[in-house]
This record gives sequence, C-alpha cells and structure tokens, in this order.
Amino acid sequence: MPRTVRTLLAPSTRGRSREVASFFAQLDDLSRRMFADLADCRPAELAWQPARGRNTIGMLLAHCALVEASWLLVASENPPADVHRARLERAMGIDADADGVPLPPDGRAPGALRRWTLARHRRLHDRARRFAKRAASRFRDADLDREIRRVRRDGTVRILNPRWALYHVLEHLAGHYGQMLLLRHEYRDRRRR
Repeated sequence: MPRTVRTLLAPSTRGRSREVASFFAQLDDLSRRMFADLADCRPAELAWQPARGRNTIGMLLAHCALVEASWLLVASENPPADVHRARLERAMGIDADADGVPLPPDGRAPGALRRWTLARHRRLHDRARRFAKRAASRFRDADLDREIRRVRRDGTVRILNPRWALYHVLEHLAGHYGQMLLLRHEYRDRRRR
C-alpha cells in the first residue's frame, strides 16, 4: 500500500487578517527550513567569503532580518528616512548597515559578524519576525491595499502597499536562502579546486 505524506500549511487564526496570517505561515515555514539546512554551520562557514565583493552566509542572514523589520516598519508606519533608521536600529539592536549589503566590488565582509554563531543569527532573525508580526497585527484585509508613498534619495517616488511589502519579505528571504545553499556548496567544495 502506498504511503501518504501530508504537507499542509495552515495560517494562524490570530490577528485581523487571514491573508497576513497566511504570509507569516509561509515565512515561518521557510525560516524553519532555512535554519534546518544551516543547522551544522559553524562561525567559520558563516563568515566565509568566497571572494572580495561577495556575500557570506552570515551577511545574508543579518540582511534578511534587517530587511524584514525594515519593510514591515514601512508598511505599518512609513516613518521619514531618518526616523526609520533609528526605529529599525532600536527594534533590531544592531546598526542598520551591520550586514554589509551591498558590498563594493572589492569589499570585505563586515568584521562585526565574523564570530557570530548560527544561534546568534537565529536570535536576530526571531527578533525581526516578532517585530514584523507585531507591526502587521493591526492590518485588516482592506489595509493591505493602502498605498504608501516613499521618496528615494534620488527623488524617485515609490508607491507600494502593505501586501507588496509582505510579498517582498517572502520572496527576498526565499532568494537569499537559495544563495546561502549555494554558498554552502562552494564552502564544502573549496578544497577540491
């Protein structure tokens, strides 16, 4: 008799919006899988930079946490740039540029992350997720369509909505998760070259 495998994803019933709950169920599952795949990473691997100008796994982990908190701050409060940075740093407990992303073409990985363990990255990630969930807990389904206007440093006006911010956090994490897996392969294969 064939075996049955159940693969279900159920959003939380808490909160005002089932759509927001679905996004966070997806993010939580993706994060769980990512940290399971990185479970045996040691600080040396997390800080390994294949070449100048290239990201490390640790940089990407810190970057994903900062980006998640940053976009949910925009989606929920949309503070001016200077206030945004201060609020982000207060929420995350680290400098907004601590991830080093993006590096210049010849840039070295930031020294501040060099000795970080996976557990420390996980705490930062969990801190970002708690912040993001608190920020999104006020959203009703109709709030996801609200347009947010941001002016970039170059004067470009960007219009987005909270739904896009949630989507972006999800696709951003997925993309960098794949990059982390590629870095793991490179790290393991570096001695064969």
